[in-house]
Amino acid sequence: MAGSIERRARPRPLSPHLQIYRPQINMVMSILHRITGAAMYVGTVLMAGWLLAAATSPDCFAWLNGMFATWPGMVVLAGYSWALIHHALGGMRHFIWDTGAALDIAAVDLLSWGSLVLSVTLTAGLWLYIGMERGWVTAWQ
Repeated sequence: MAGSIERRARPRPLSPHLQIYRPQINMVMSILHRITGAAMYVGTVLMAGWLLAAATSPDCFAWLNGMFATWPGMVVLAGYSWALIHHALGGMRHFIWDTGAALDIAAVDLLSWGSLVLSVTLTAGLWLYIGMERGWVTAWQ
């Protein structure tokens, strides 16, 4: 009985905190995956508001559409599109790992860098296309 009380009185070792470790791409991608998940929640609420405005009245829809057409609105939309693309690619990366493939460190790093670079590239391509459709960007000749 006395031994169990002594064991409970001793401080238990704590796991090292995130700040102890040197940042690695996989750790950064894990944090970004969580952040983009939260950003998608906020962005989805904005998109639901946009659909609600479209169902409410033409004036309400025009007002909200005008808000999204401003530079800050487009930055929010670009951020939302990057979060959506990045989170989807992160989900595919996790799906690959769930199959038991690409679990060695080199493959994990390659998939992490690949999903980061591809998400930025796809988002830039999407907004380049949107810019060309709206006349902000002219096609190269």
